[in-house]
Amino acid sequence: MKSHDLIIVGAGLSGMRAALEGAKAGINVAVVTKVHPLRSHSCAAQGGINAAINPNDKWEVHAYDTVKGSDYIGDEDAIDLMCREAPIIIHEMDRMGTPFSRNDDGDIAQRPFGGASFDRTCYAADRTGQVLLHTLWERLVHSGIHVYEECHVFRLVLASDGHVAGLVVYDIKTGEIFGIRGKGILLATGGYGRVYLSSTNATTNTGDGMAYALRAGSPLGDMEFVQFHPTGLRTSGILVTEGARGEGGYLINAEGERFMGRYAPKKWELASRDVVSRAEQTEILEGRGTNGAIFLDLRHLGREKILDRLPQIRTLALDLEGVDPIDAPIPVRPTVHYSMGGIRTNKYGACPVPGLFAAGEAACVSVHGANRLGGNSLLDTIVFGKITGAHACEYVHGQKLRDFPENTISEEKERVRELKNRPNRGMRPAMLHHQMAEAMNTYCGVYREPKGMATLAGKFPEWRQEYERIHLDDKSDIFNVDLLRAVELRNLLDLGECIIKGALAREESRGAHYRIDFPNRDDANWRKHTLAFWDETSQTVRLEKEEIRTVGNPEYAPKERTY
Repeated sequence: MKSHDLIIVGAGLSGMRAALEGAKAGINVAVVTKVHPLRSHSCAAQGGINAAINPNDKWEVHAYDTVKGSDYIGDEDAIDLMCREAPIIIHEMDRMGTPFSRNDDGDIAQRPFGGASFDRTCYAADRTGQVLLHTLWERLVHSGIHVYEECHVFRLVLASDGHVAGLVVYDIKTGEIFGIRGKGILLATGGYGRVYLSSTNATTNTGDGMAYALRAGSPLGDMEFVQFHPTGLRTSGILVTEGARGEGGYLINAEGERFMGRYAPKKWELASRDVVSRAEQTEILEGRGTNGAIFLDLRHLGREKILDRLPQIRTLALDLEGVDPIDAPIPVRPTVHYSMGGIRTNKYGACPVPGLFAAGEAACVSVHGANRLGGNSLLDTIVFGKITGAHACEYVHGQKLRDFPENTISEEKERVRELKNRPNRGMRPAMLHHQMAEAMNTYCGVYREPKGMATLAGKFPEWRQEYERIHLDDKSDIFNVDLLRAVELRNLLDLGECIIKGALAREESRGAHYRIDFPNRDDANWRKHTLAFWDETSQTVRLEKEEIRTVGNPEYAPKERTY
């Protein structure tokens, strides 16, 4: 059986940045990824990455904006750490060769983003995630780190002492199911956007690492906080960057009114995402939308600026909506975009399960709390990819390889065999997924009401029973997407249950979680994290509360959040 000191699952920005720390430390590190690294969803991030690199800006102000944006439930020690490290990260990526957009004087250009009190979002036109990803990929190739490419993790394996022992992996290219031993495992598998039917996320974003950590005994934090991006394309849900509003774009309703002044009179379109998405949804629900959408108007920016700063957005609008933003507004709507929740960690990315670490969107550090600010996700991935990678490397230096229970491999092989041999009497995985994802959109969206949430929660036992009857049309071994979707579906069911149970339990409105029956924030009872655990006996999710981590900064004391 192959073995490594540290196994990193996921080859997006967090995973690759962590792997580079392994190379620097001289340990035997490997990356497991179910897609080619350059297809990782980090490449879809468009607008930019935040850092206080301007002499007139301060990391402390960035941290305050982030605490406020989190609706005062982010962990303050992690927020301070991220914002303090941000300028260092930007200059590191710049030296690695990231082609940031520049001002006329040659400095890295920065644009305004929502919820920020300073223009601190560094960018590369509207392809920032892509250029950062390519930069780290070049470094990864140069380092010679081994990559298990197009290999999907089926199980996180624990030794008899409860320490991580390794992974059971399915090679999509060959159909082989095999084990990999590791002294430590770092999960950087991204978000769970495909729990919902309409999402800006790729079809690969199924929260695999979160689900495997949950089943291994590592709790998930704050899963009820699901970010709806204000500007997903009406038809497809594909992302239109916040950078479009940062460059001066307006949001208008069907009557041509620029409406955000009624909801956020100081920041208008650049209020925090939860505020903007609720405003849009209100306009739609009150009849001032068109076919379930409002409009992003870029016409006043002019042709030259759109082609220079937002070329990809113009292409997407033309190709997917038949609209040229130079001449007409783009129809957009709030769309599931980001998971503030994830695998609960300390500020160094360590989990309660010994030897397990998590970073990036898969983790709940928690720097985003109840609402992430635009531009902080790319920052989170690289800062905590680096920090968590370094701490994981230090940890494995003092560890030995644990015994790997061989039965875990045979159990996964049997699970696949049983799936393939089922008679065609149940649903196909795609049908069951559609049922669940559509219900998540309907009952656990921008606005949440108790009857709908209770209806949704009651569906999960039925869906779990139906999952045991799903069948595969494809019985082959190689590139069996049907099998992958079936395995991912169990993960999505686990995460969906975490989300709805957390939403039902949290009897307040905070950040992205808005309940019409509890419209106010309740700091006395709910300035706390929710933790979701997997109960092996009942085969369901149970919840606990956890205090947030504070640093005693009086500037971070909760107050009314206005923009």
